[in-house]
Amino acid sequence: MGTVVVGYIPTPEGEAALAQAVVEARRGGHGVLVVNSSPGHVEVDQNVVRGAARARLDAVLAASGVPHEVRQPSTGRLPAEEIALAAEETGAVLVVIGMRRRTPIGKLIMSSVAQQVLLEVPSPVLTVKASYEPVA
Repeated sequence: MGTVVVGYIPTPEGEAALAQAVVEARRGGHGVLVVNSSPGHVEVDQNVVRGAARARLDAVLAASGVPHEVRQPSTGRLPAEEIALAAEETGAVLVVIGMRRRTPIGKLIMSSVAQQVLLEVPSPVLTVKASYEPVA
């Protein structure tokens, strides 16, 4: 059994990535490793799931029927670095990330997590948009 790593934040893009990661894990008989990280203070970062949002994430994963783990590292590394590290550590068969639309200027000024993951992760990477419906 392999591992599908998913970069998750509580946004429509993150939800789409999680849904497709579960589909891919089921398809291949793999487990899912959810990486929800923050480069700063996890107490104030709105992308870190906690409380009711964490309970909902756990419920979604439990209902999926696939073996799963949630990692919430707070090492100070960038989310893309944490995703790449998780993929490397697990020998991920696939990495799934959500992608949002950005303007050309936005792309020029700041590199995105998606771009960093695409460049750094040795595993195949699947990107999905928020409006994406999982394909079984």
